[in-house]
Order: sequence, then C-alpha cells, then structure tokens
Amino acid sequence: MKKVSILDVVEKSGVSLVTVSRVLNNSTTVREINRQKVLQAMKDLGYTPSSAARSLARGSTGLIGITLQTLGDTVFDGIIHAVNESLEAKGYFLALSIASPAQMDNSAVNHFLFQEDRVDGIILLSTFAEKEYVLELKRKKIPFVIIDNHIEDTKAITINVDNFLGGYEATKHLLNLGHTKIMHISGPELYLSARDRRRGYEQAMAEADLAPTVIMAEQFDIRCGFDSVKTCLEHGLKPTAVFAGEDGLALGAMDAFRDEGYHIPRDISIVGYDDQYFAKAIHPRLTTIRQPMEKLGQEAVRILLEMIDGSSKRSKSVCLTPALIVRESTAEWKEHT
Repeated sequence: MKKVSILDVVEKSGVSLVTVSRVLNNSTTVREINRQKVLQAMKDLGYTPSSAARSLARGSTGLIGITLQTLGDTVFDGIIHAVNESLEAKGYFLALSIASPAQMDNSAVNHFLFQEDRVDGIILLSTFAEKEYVLELKRKKIPFVIIDNHIEDTKAITINVDNFLGGYEATKHLLNLGHTKIMHISGPELYLSARDRRRGYEQAMAEADLAPTVIMAEQFDIRCGFDSVKTCLEHGLKPTAVFAGEDGLALGAMDAFRDEGYHIPRDISIVGYDDQYFAKAIHPRLTTIRQPMEKLGQEAVRILLEMIDGSSKRSKSVCLTPALIVRESTAEWKEHT
C-alpha cells in the first residue's frame, strides 16, 4: 500500500501546499474554512504527519536549541522538561547545550548551536554570557528568547518570574507571623533574580519600619547557607526568622541553626525560594516561594514558535507570578520566657 504523503493531503483538500504546511504547524494565519478542509482530508486519508514532514513543510531544521550553565538545579530541570514536552507537541526536537566556563570565556561566534541552519531558534536559560549571546543571535537573525535574564532593561524578549514580588511576599509572611528580626541571605549579585528578591525583602521591611539585615552568599548552595548563618551568629546577630534567596541556602541555614541548638520553627522560622524537589521532603518541610517551572517552559516555547512562524509581529516579554507555599518551617513568633 502506498504511504500517504503531504502532497496527497494537498490534492484531497484542494488547498495549496503552503496552507497545508501552515495547518501542520498550527499557524494562526490560516482561514478556519481552509483549516477544516485540511483536517478533514488528513482524517479521510489517515494521514499522521511525522516530525520530518513538519520540518520539510516549514523548510526548517525542526530543532530548537537551549543553552544553560548547569543541570544541577531542579528548577532548570523542570523548565527543560516543560520545554521538551511543549516542543514535542509541535513536532520539534530539543538540542541541549551546557556551556562550560571555558566556553563562556570564548566568543559566542563559536557556539555550536549558533551556526547557520543548525537550529530554528534558541532558548537562553539563565546564561551568564547573555550580552555576547544576544549580539551574536541578533547578528545571525536567529530567533531567541531568554528565560531568567540577568541584564536589567534588556531589549531581548524575556520570560521571567516576578522575583521582587516573591521576595516581598516571603518577607510579608514572616512579618505577619510577628517576626521583626528578619535576616535575608541573598544570592550572588550576578543574578538579577537575587537582586530583585533582595529588593522585595527590603521593601517589605521598610513598610514595616524595620531595618534590613542582609548577608551576601557567594553561591546559591547549601554550604553558603550554612556558612552565612554561622558567620551571623559569631557576630552576635540573632534573628528570629530568615528569608533565604534560594532553597539550598535555606537548607544550609536550617542545618547551621540546628547545629547551634535552635529548634525550627519554635526558635527560628525559615523561608526559602524555588520550591525545589527536596523542599517538601526535609524535616520540617520548607516554607518557600514556588517558581512556575512548567509555565516558564511553556511560555518560552509559545513565544519562540510565534517568532519563528511570523504569527506574532510584536512578541512581548512575560513576567509570571510566584506563589507562597506555607509548610512547617515557619511559625508565629512567641517570646520565650
């Protein structure tokens, strides 16, 4: 039996190859009457488009690239899974690139994903080589979006979470529990997200007419959270609550306080940020700010594919809302007698 091809769908539906191609790629520029003709022809013929057929129809590689610094982060892991699922649903494949420190020092011109006709578009995930990558991608006219950008006032299309709001809500939660001695462990200045979370904390403290106490951590990790608390206690700072700018920092802070004889949450309340996989597995379970990982990935794919097929002439950046997840690591503050 002859295998049904895209040309058979063209003949059966009575519309052009271009129209069939647009229907296969879910373009919004197709008239509904023609879309129904194509869908009915596909049904009558029993035609199921393969990824190769979709790529041939749109005259492209069928590949979307994503570049990031590390896989050792459950937020990134969740985003990548969402990107991959969204791309599969549209007939695309995902090409993953993990940039080493050496690669980041070199020119973006040499990035293997940025070569002509290698991919149809690029997703930059929290890259430190943002400036160089953006210049090169614009020069080569490769469509791209950035998830979690680090350059303020960037002209690129970005998909972010409102980190200012997240920091503000985390701090308000502690204030509403009666805490006034609230310390913030902030992540590296290099991250725009860390700077915005700190600004949210400072805003909430200012509204409560309280002085902020900020400890700067060198990295978003458990060891830095542990060391930050040890340093704080050694200098006589005794907060009743901590807002950590990332869940790893929060976990390290919890270990340090326990090591000093504190009970959580009776003696110290702790809030993290991200809602990583371990947040609800540790004891006590961690109160944290959840990042909408799935939505970040889905929005990045939606906007990038609109840029590729030209269905949206003016793509806009997206800022998603985080959510406070209250668990057992925070409690109402009561003075001990």
